[in-house]
Amino acid sequence: MDQAVNEAMADVRDMYMAHTMMRREFRLLPQLVRDVPAGDTRRAEVVAAHADKVCQILHLHHEGEDEVLWPRLLERGGEGTAAIVPTMEEQHHGIDEALGDATELLAGWRSTARGGDELAAAFERLLTALLEHMALEEKEILPLAERHITAAEWMLLAEHGLEKTPKKDLVLAFGMMAYEGDPEVVKAALSHAPFVARMIMPIVGPRTYAAHARRVHGTPTPPRVGG
Repeated sequence: MDQAVNEAMADVRDMYMAHTMMRREFRLLPQLVRDVPAGDTRRAEVVAAHADKVCQILHLHHEGEDEVLWPRLLERGGEGTAAIVPTMEEQHHGIDEALGDATELLAGWRSTARGGDELAAAFERLLTALLEHMALEEKEILPLAERHITAAEWMLLAEHGLEKTPKKDLVLAFGMMAYEGDPEVVKAALSHAPFVARMIMPIVGPRTYAAHARRVHGTPTPPRVGG
């Protein structure tokens, strides 16, 4: 059953922005790993630290959906959600397993810079599962969320990530998402943030990501998903 018509409903555009960021960074990860010379632990540390951050973003993103989104959709969406939410949950389990395999290999590679091909292959398996999941989520889940999830409830997803992300990583995570984000969507995503954050994040976030990308990708402007 839909929410009351006078209640603001979820603006899901920020989810597309987050998905774009994950498509970009996880697509670039396997080659980043393969390009590290065997035994070059200094470079491996740079790439591994980056990989660890994007893996943590993915984990928190899906944890938030498990806790906030699926229960509400199952409660309200009728047959439309009863058919698709279990598939989403099953895909999350598969992604969790692939993520666990990759992060386990990452820990060893980070300190030795050995076994890069195996790690890169693990990230490729994770990417395959993730791309399939995000495409289905965009096709089936986000239209349902627009109908059945209120704006206030949708904000709980962002709050979950904010609460569990180390404060030192928040600016970088925002910059990663804003890199290919529509300025209007970026502005909307910050609309409930404190005034100071609304003013400085659009400036500091992209600068922080540009510096990070230069260290990790060798350029402040890594290849975009959109071209």
